[in-house]
Amino acid sequence: MGGWNTANIPDQTGRIIIVTGATSGLGEATARALAAAGAQVIMACRNEIKAQAVARTMPGDVQIRQLDLADLASVRAFADTVDRADVLINNAGVMAVPKRKTADGFELQIGTNYLGHFALTGLLLDRISERVVNTSSITHFIGRIDLDDLNWEHRTYSRFGAYAQSKLALLLFTYELQRRLGLIGSPKLSVAAHPGYAATEISSETQNLLEQIVGLGNRLVAQSAEMGALPTLYAATAEVEPGGYYGPDWFNWRGYPTEVHSNAASHDEKTARQLWELAERLTGVEFRV
Repeated sequence: MGGWNTANIPDQTGRIIIVTGATSGLGEATARALAAAGAQVIMACRNEIKAQAVARTMPGDVQIRQLDLADLASVRAFADTVDRADVLINNAGVMAVPKRKTADGFELQIGTNYLGHFALTGLLLDRISERVVNTSSITHFIGRIDLDDLNWEHRTYSRFGAYAQSKLALLLFTYELQRRLGLIGSPKLSVAAHPGYAATEISSETQNLLEQIVGLGNRLVAQSAEMGALPTLYAATAEVEPGGYYGPDWFNWRGYPTEVHSNAASHDEKTARQLWELAERLTGVEFRV
């Protein structure tokens, strides 16, 4: 798939694709490319005013729906508005934020990046005809799932540690969902992608020294949001492997999409099952797979 780019996206006419967090960065680049390829794009966004401004600059059929992944009531309300879709792209996220809680009392990063998307997928899965795409990160390599303290109530809070945990959780979810779909003979796909090192608003806050270094890296070596979105676009539109994981071809950092490998922890089936069961209890959303 060397050199795969937006020109290689197949005609998306007739497809309905939901993109969470589509008002900026990777999500905006993803939504824009899909709309240009003919898809009906549902921008699932927290800030409707910002979404309207972005949508006016996009080609094609773009719809806006309100969704706050840090509030399970909002997740349920959004799901009620969806009759059907071909693809769900779980892209939205928060990164390395100070310790805060969601409306439901979860640590903000695990609550938004993982639990919110877990609940959304569970509520919509029967109405998704083709595939679910989860956006992970190379930071999952430093992530650790603590099933006894998912919300950092007993550990010393680490902003980057919490972010890495949420992105590892998304990969565990991706692979477990694919296993479960396979067991019931479903043709639906569960796949994941990561953008490599991309300069986006999600990684633009700089407060302490480490974050200032990250900000400097954004300016010097990070690739654009448009390049960072390519693995997600590939995962959403190309012929992919069940449970596949896609990222940039230059050492996972930058470049064109290719199949990549995640760490051993992401393939721990026991942890995946336990995390799934915990997420169902915490969100109150049970999957029918």
